[in-house]
Amino acid sequence: MLNNTTSLYKIEQIQELEKIAIERFGVSVDNLMQRAGKAAFRELKKRWRAARNITVVCGKGNNGSDGYVVANLAKKARLNVKILQLVPYDNLNGAAKRAALRCKKLKIKVLPFSAKELRGSDVIVDAILGTGLTGKVTGKFKLAIDAINEVSGKAKIPVFALDLPSGIDADTGNILGSAISASATITFIGLKIGLLIGDARDCIGELTSSDLSLPAKIFQMLTPYAEKLSLAQEIKPLAPRKRTAHKGNFGHVLVIGGDYGMGGAVRMTAEAALRVGAGLVTVATRPKNALVINAACPEVMAHGVSTSKKLSPLLAKASVIVIGPGLGTSSWGKSLFNAAVKAKKMMVIDADGLNILAGFRKRQGNWVLTPHPGEAARLLGVSNQMVQRDRLRAVQNIQSTFGGVSVLKGAGTLVAAAAEKIRVCDAGNPGMATAGMGDVLSGVIAGLLAQGLSLFNAAKLGVLVHAMAGDSLAIKQGKLGILALDLLPEIRSIISSKLK
Repeated sequence: MLNNTTSLYKIEQIQELEKIAIERFGVSVDNLMQRAGKAAFRELKKRWRAARNITVVCGKGNNGSDGYVVANLAKKARLNVKILQLVPYDNLNGAAKRAALRCKKLKIKVLPFSAKELRGSDVIVDAILGTGLTGKVTGKFKLAIDAINEVSGKAKIPVFALDLPSGIDADTGNILGSAISASATITFIGLKIGLLIGDARDCIGELTSSDLSLPAKIFQMLTPYAEKLSLAQEIKPLAPRKRTAHKGNFGHVLVIGGDYGMGGAVRMTAEAALRVGAGLVTVATRPKNALVINAACPEVMAHGVSTSKKLSPLLAKASVIVIGPGLGTSSWGKSLFNAAVKAKKMMVIDADGLNILAGFRKRQGNWVLTPHPGEAARLLGVSNQMVQRDRLRAVQNIQSTFGGVSVLKGAGTLVAAAAEKIRVCDAGNPGMATAGMGDVLSGVIAGLLAQGLSLFNAAKLGVLVHAMAGDSLAIKQGKLGILALDLLPEIRSIISSKLK
């Protein structure tokens, strides 16, 4: 049974849910362990139906306990199972020791961990380290993790992680020294937020979640830390169009940017805004760029703007502004940035707009900021590594410092707004790591703003459909060579299919 898979929890919240289950609903620790093991074994059999040789690598604590239960069930199902121990029987306690002794009674083969014992496995089960890990993985645990990764990689043996891949910080997604590279992960009780962000995205494989059939009332007693974006939910504010609609009903986006040699950025942003449904889109750019944009995309009204004074009439007509794509940080770019900010209209700020903002340190409530980690680091005055070390804190700090809505792009893009739970996007793929993807995202968000969505709703829907479009292309054509503008037909299709 899967729980509400849009709810995301920090580890202290999972521990609180366990405590509620035990103290208020009478679910014992051993019973939780049995439920987790059964859920894992069901998933293992579902994924690898032909698997006969199962190797379970066990540590101690709850994670090791779950592994012993899986081994027990595999033996009863008449599979060839063996347990590789990192912690001997004498050093086990509580539920883990009881589960291990049950395996001993079934005469399951139990050996000290050895890399050579992994060979010949159809599936390796990772039950080494769970959510209680603090600090870097060291010693025999690191050696075991590295050995599993090496053997499974060379022999193409799938690895099934219980609750989370060993070595992952379940709150931040960071690798704590060394981590299992799993083919699939089943997480228990609730989705841990760290499994959807940062380095964890390279480690979890295919992720499933089981609430262990706990009563729904337990989950109602605690507010999740964050929510996973869901298209069914995020599309709701975008209403189907009336038959009497006209372009004036869907807003006017002004895209500002495109310094010398960077006219393509504003063109992509502008076209994205149109393709997502904006009624009108104007570009303010260097005069040379305007001629090219008008020829390449005649639906966009491109104007050459040499000074901020010439921007004034365009700002007056706009309902939404995008500033930053290809803007540069010259005096020209900075003067246009200042003029746009003074217009006090809804804005999306990206790329060099963010770099200029980092120096101006302005705070307003009318914008969506869309930094990648490097831009986020400049906004916060910290290193890129610090941003990536705690992406959740970084996106919250950007929002609280600069106001409005913050979108921290990357593996597991985050969306933050005041008085709202953080939203996490688990869609997207490495094929989207190409030039112009951020320009398209800015245009998508602006186009949704132009149609009347709030800053938060436009950011959430824009981030999600942009990422889903990339995944759709990857399925159809592969991840190599995806171009930013390739996403636009997919974005149109995804949104249109939900508005029928």
